[in-house]
Amino acid sequence: MPSSQINIKNRRATFDYEIIDTYVAGVMLCGTEMKSIRGGHASLVDSFCYFNRNELWVKGMRVSEYFYGTYNNHKPDRERKLLLQRKELDKLQRKTKEGGLTIVPLRLFINDRGLAKLEIALARGKKQFDKRETLKQKDAQRDIDRVTKRF
Repeated sequence: MPSSQINIKNRRATFDYEIIDTYVAGVMLCGTEMKSIRGGHASLVDSFCYFNRNELWVKGMRVSEYFYGTYNNHKPDRERKLLLQRKELDKLQRKTKEGGLTIVPLRLFINDRGLAKLEIALARGKKQFDKRETLKQKDAQRDIDRVTKRF
């Protein structure tokens, strides 16, 4: 499978959060994790990012065990360190301490050089009425698209 086809999305993030700013971070992985990601066996459902000792970590990102891995296989639900520039880390940490903002993973992909990258976003949680409004807008856009396709 070519690396450009690996694009694992967190669809729930755009529904639950208002995206303010996005960043692309590297992910520290072991060998069997990279093989599982290339096979498309990863999930970002219920994952989030947090700071620990001025380092950014992702928790809840599930990378299934590699089928051909032996005793060297990884733990599927382990926490993984994210790699960003120091000024980006400082900015994100400052923004999250202000309150009301969080860091959520949006998608996991493999770049042109064959490295696993995680697109993360600085986001603010939506209220229930905001979610309903988003659904109404999607339904209205779908109806408009149906009408324009007929003519």
